[in-house]
Amino acid sequence: MKKYPFSSKLKEDLDLLLEQKHSLGYPYVVSSQILLEFDRFCLEHFPDAETITPDIAMAWAVIKPTEKPESFRNRMAPVRELARYMNRRGKEACVIPNGIVPRESQRHVPHIFTPEELEKFFHAADTRPVMSGFMLRHLQIPVIFRIMYACGLRPNEVRLIRTADLSPDCGALFIPESKGHKDRRVSLPAGLAGICCRYREHLERIFPGSEYFFPCQKYGGRHYGAGWLIDVFRQCWEDAGMDAANGCPPRPYDFRHTFATHRLYQWMADGKDLSVCIPYLSAYMGHADFSATAYYIHLIPEIFFAMSGMDRNRFGGLIPEVAHED
Repeated sequence: MKKYPFSSKLKEDLDLLLEQKHSLGYPYVVSSQILLEFDRFCLEHFPDAETITPDIAMAWAVIKPTEKPESFRNRMAPVRELARYMNRRGKEACVIPNGIVPRESQRHVPHIFTPEELEKFFHAADTRPVMSGFMLRHLQIPVIFRIMYACGLRPNEVRLIRTADLSPDCGALFIPESKGHKDRRVSLPAGLAGICCRYREHLERIFPGSEYFFPCQKYGGRHYGAGWLIDVFRQCWEDAGMDAANGCPPRPYDFRHTFATHRLYQWMADGKDLSVCIPYLSAYMGHADFSATAYYIHLIPEIFFAMSGMDRNRFGGLIPEVAHED
């Protein structure tokens, strides 16, 4: 029987539930992986919890941006079973209701950062305080978000960068098996490459031999979780003194949207033909097809088309009605 490295205060109940399932002949492989994810979720967001409280249950029962209803239901089932098992053991645990249905959330309207917003945000990221026991974190935050903005990486891609995937001069980054199981290589601007090289010197001194370029000292060198990146982004945004744009708070993913939109606009300003350039941007960003990249033409203000003399309607055949890539 495979042992899973549970680390939260629910570890005993998790181990016993899996032992019971295996003794009854259930493989319980996928469910075990979901429970491992739930264990890490509890450790990160509810580290002192010794049972599944209503707050934990409701926080877990939030549909993810890219999650389909069926995947959501599959993610709920093992945690519901864990709560029932804990109740049978005499521990009061909140069981996620069977009929819970994820609310249909409105499609997030991408926020394209203005130069002023970028300046304020990165100033906030650059001035994060040093945390006791986490000597790398304040150095990591400015680099992580600069890579996302300058290279248009997905949040998961930047979290999972391995030290070996960055070239010796930090000028190129290998992204293995990202969305769609595609490998790709991206180039880093010279200024960003210098920042990464300086950060790597600190990394080698504080965390020598680290597998990940952005290791989490709390987890013994493993990568950060998705929730951490969202929390730090919000902290920087708030520290910068900026409000939610049109009532819709920006997200880390909006750096990727901003990268693509700024690149397209720069090509327009240079008089380049977007229909020729889009395939290059599509490959760089790791899109499955050109239409996912052409979606960003929707985000370019009409005034830029007027200034460049281009007709937005030229690209009507390329732009999908709904962008599914992100």
